[in-house]
Amino acid sequence: MHHPDMHHTTPTRHRAILLALSVLACPSLMLGAAEDAAGGLGDATTLPPVMITADKIERRLERVPVSVAVIDGFDVEQAGITRLDQLVGRMPGLSFQPFGQAGLQAPVMRGVTAPIFSYSTSVLLLVDGVPTLTAQGFDNGLLDVDRVEVLRGPQSTLYGRNAESGVIAVHSKPMDNVSRASVSADVGSRSKQALRFAASHPLIEDRLYASISGSWLKQDGFIHNIYSGGMEDDRDHQDLNVGVRWTPQKATGLVLRYTRQRYDDGSNPWGGVGTPRAKVESGSPSDNHSLGETFSLTASHEFTAALRLRSISAYNDFRDRARHDADFRPALLASIERDSHLRTFSQELRLEGEWGRADWLVGIYGDHGDNDLRNLAERFGTAYEYTAELETEALAFFTHWNIPLTDTWTLIAGGRVERTSSELTPQTGGTQRKKDWTHFSPKLALQYQITPAHQWYVSGSRGIRAGGYNVFVSALDFPSFEPEEIWSYETGLKGWMLDQRLRYSAAVYFMDIDDMQVMLQPGPGVNYIASAAKAESKGFEIDVDYLLGGGWQLKTGVAFNDTTFDRFQDGAANYKDKRNPFAPKLSGHIGLRFDARQGWYAQAGVTGTSKAYVDPANVYRREGYAVVNLVAGYQLGDWEIAAYANNVADETYDANGYQGNTVTIYSPPREIGLRMTWRL
Repeated sequence: MHHPDMHHTTPTRHRAILLALSVLACPSLMLGAAEDAAGGLGDATTLPPVMITADKIERRLERVPVSVAVIDGFDVEQAGITRLDQLVGRMPGLSFQPFGQAGLQAPVMRGVTAPIFSYSTSVLLLVDGVPTLTAQGFDNGLLDVDRVEVLRGPQSTLYGRNAESGVIAVHSKPMDNVSRASVSADVGSRSKQALRFAASHPLIEDRLYASISGSWLKQDGFIHNIYSGGMEDDRDHQDLNVGVRWTPQKATGLVLRYTRQRYDDGSNPWGGVGTPRAKVESGSPSDNHSLGETFSLTASHEFTAALRLRSISAYNDFRDRARHDADFRPALLASIERDSHLRTFSQELRLEGEWGRADWLVGIYGDHGDNDLRNLAERFGTAYEYTAELETEALAFFTHWNIPLTDTWTLIAGGRVERTSSELTPQTGGTQRKKDWTHFSPKLALQYQITPAHQWYVSGSRGIRAGGYNVFVSALDFPSFEPEEIWSYETGLKGWMLDQRLRYSAAVYFMDIDDMQVMLQPGPGVNYIASAAKAESKGFEIDVDYLLGGGWQLKTGVAFNDTTFDRFQDGAANYKDKRNPFAPKLSGHIGLRFDARQGWYAQAGVTGTSKAYVDPANVYRREGYAVVNLVAGYQLGDWEIAAYANNVADETYDANGYQGNTVTIYSPPREIGLRMTWRL
């Protein structure tokens, strides 16, 4: 085995969303029509196998008892996906809290999300094995990507407290003896200028390799500032990835990586509730000058073909520096300013092996977070400043086993014991506070090989998210919130059909959630996390990839989720039977691609979600939407030129009522552009 290092929607819009998502939910209808259009299946080839590392050991996609969506680097590049939030809909079940600030994103999976200022996540981001543990810095430029895996459902057994509802794993292309290089330049709407490049080369064959990739984006905003006469929400991003791989001997490898993400943006895409869309009269500066850096070292050694050691050491450093006007008027009535510095060191050491037909791993993991937090909120002439030092620690022991019971039955079992702590030291008065928690996160699954092409599995697992402190509520009290716990039960089918031209997966799940952490926003700059909710989450996910033949390929997927509070009382407010904020019921995509032998290609896709509320009372919302994206290109030798149009119909899906019903977060407008790419 190889082990590689909303106000309400209009009836017309509502019908369009339902129609698009009903097609996603019943892909067989589309498959039949597409099969007829292709003129039969006799000339089609087979889909290639997909290898993933969902359980830290490389396996075929259909052999892992987890609901997983995968997009490869080729699709990422040709679809123009350059940020994680562009995966919404394309990876059914994944979405993000609407906020608008690049580099600060709180993911949502299976109806579960972590409040941005809990300084933890419910979905773990892994980039080449390196974790990002907070919403601050939860982004990636997707440069030189081999594939992106989205694991849906609790993954705390292998990945810990930040993976209670899923994992997003980004894998870079390998550094090896194959030289490659690419350069891509974009021009588009709102004076968009973008450049991306990647190169990898062996410095010493079979011994030393290096890679470098980077990107630069500059684009004007789309929000008209009537007061200044200019445009707000301009974007200016730079990304850099550098890697070196050294194999001093065949059994030993070292990979050193450095990544950097810099944001020099204007204001967020915010405006006032009830005011004309995309228009403000702001006289106060708004900007985002955040910076993220990561250093990592991955070491591996193979003692024998059946015993391997792996170590991943990483240091994450993120500066969250942003100012937001929150009144959108010439006079300063309300504003928010943050200048926080978040630093995390993490270390994982694991031993992987094989015992007869079974494979196993055991490991130890630890991290330490040192975070200097500062938040300044101004409301009607009164300034509220909250500054504190937040230290977090985690230490965990884990194991995972895949044990074939017969030729058709496999038992998968694992467990993780994790000790976490959170210590808060106020800088503006108050007393130092510290809490500790110990968690056990087991997983048990059974997989059955129905036929050589079809597998069924059933699993039960426990997900955990750590507790913490409310930093931006009281400068003296800083009330705490308890850990969130999930028991999840899932069953699914995976396999191949039509001579391996159709790959499918389907999963159904139920999750019981205790001490659910819910964010309340009574006003600008006030974010309060309560952990008194009990909720249920249930739903299903379907993914289909169909190679029709004759150059045609169809990819589709849909996710349904219903997460509601069984119990949630906050003061006098009772939110029983309300839906969890930021969690849409439906999300999905459908895409059709044609590749001609003459070198040109065209693809069309629809992505979308249903409405999502932004408050636990379910009063304010972001409307549902279905966005159409088009791209067509021509490849000639090493060169490719492509034209694209994103959000062709200029669909709007603003989030209304954010920050205590004072802020609307605008959705991005239509974008048209031209991209030129050279590849070696």
